[in-house]
Amino acid sequence: MQNRLLWWHMPFFELQHKDKNSQARAGIMHTNHGDIETPVFMLVGTQATVKTLDQTDLANLAAPIILGNTYHLHLRPGEDLINNFGGLHKFMNWPKPILTDSGGFQVFSLGLQKNAELDNKKLVSIDEDGVTFRSHIDGSRHRFTAESAIEIQHKLGADIIMAFDECTPDSAPEKYVQEAMERTHRWAEQSLVAHQKNTAHHGYRQFIFGIIQGSNYQHLREASAKYISGLDFDGIAIGGESVGYNMSATKDILDWVNPIIPENKPHYTMGVGLSPADLLIAIEHGVDMFDCVAPTRLARHGMLFVDPTEDKKLRINITNAKFAKDLNPIDKNCACSTCQNYSRAYLHHLFNAQEMSAMRLSTIHNIHFMLDLMRQAREAILADNFTELLKKWTPNVLRVQ
Repeated sequence: MQNRLLWWHMPFFELQHKDKNSQARAGIMHTNHGDIETPVFMLVGTQATVKTLDQTDLANLAAPIILGNTYHLHLRPGEDLINNFGGLHKFMNWPKPILTDSGGFQVFSLGLQKNAELDNKKLVSIDEDGVTFRSHIDGSRHRFTAESAIEIQHKLGADIIMAFDECTPDSAPEKYVQEAMERTHRWAEQSLVAHQKNTAHHGYRQFIFGIIQGSNYQHLREASAKYISGLDFDGIAIGGESVGYNMSATKDILDWVNPIIPENKPHYTMGVGLSPADLLIAIEHGVDMFDCVAPTRLARHGMLFVDPTEDKKLRINITNAKFAKDLNPIDKNCACSTCQNYSRAYLHHLFNAQEMSAMRLSTIHNIHFMLDLMRQAREAILADNFTELLKKWTPNVLRVQ
């Protein structure tokens, strides 16, 4: 009990060091399921699993934290079932930290999609109190509000949960972007109130992040950063369609909001990680946390990350015929179990034969590659040498995408 009480009063985030030549930071987040050293790339486990891997694989990779998806877990198996198991940690047998999103991005994405079976039904309807939507699985009707999104996440039991927000597409007119941003601000307050009624649903503390919106309008982003930063959130996230998808716009957004976000809270860019270089660019702009489905999704299609001295695109397509007789590992500098034991030729064969192990071995490599890059970044920051690492990975041809 005494250890629990000592932990309870420990600060959630400790800023340990700032690089002398950039905005890059090294820190540590304390949760009841373990500490998370930053900067950190968080693996996406949409449906309580990182695709093609099991939790033993994740432990062997020393994954510090994984993400669950509120929208998908609400639809199946349902938050009540997971709650009855004691939360996601016990349900999926994962002892380390978990973060869940609010489901907002997935719900609003439905409005941009077309499902042949649901053509005659409106998939998403937004009002001031929340969002009514139809499941992409069976068309069943559901509703999320700020309060219900927090309640679902309390039942899921993640260590870090997200406030409910509206993610507007880049193509939305400024008037609508402002309305959506103001709605996000109201939902942020409602999310906080709902969360503070029960910050420890499963007996351990859950931390909550607010999300900055405002699309690609500087004055709206700055206004949102000031508003969200002024609320009592444990961390601050930067959301929106551009973030991670368009790195040039992402850099601009980070330049606008980073001076406003409190230094003593973790900064989280949602959806960054399509390329290893993208993570370093975000770190350069003062970001501590990232997540992206791309590394595992690319791996399942044979797109494997490599050192910049190997390929300026930072990845190879192992299904290309030129790798059929290549006895080298994916990356000669990589210490992952795939590179230590298998050749490019063997992986090419597995993909050509449509063997499931091809996706598993490739996913292990891409995840290890990203996690190892974060370890390198942290060491470089602590040594005030981050800019040298940045130069290696992000020459001008890569930094403007």
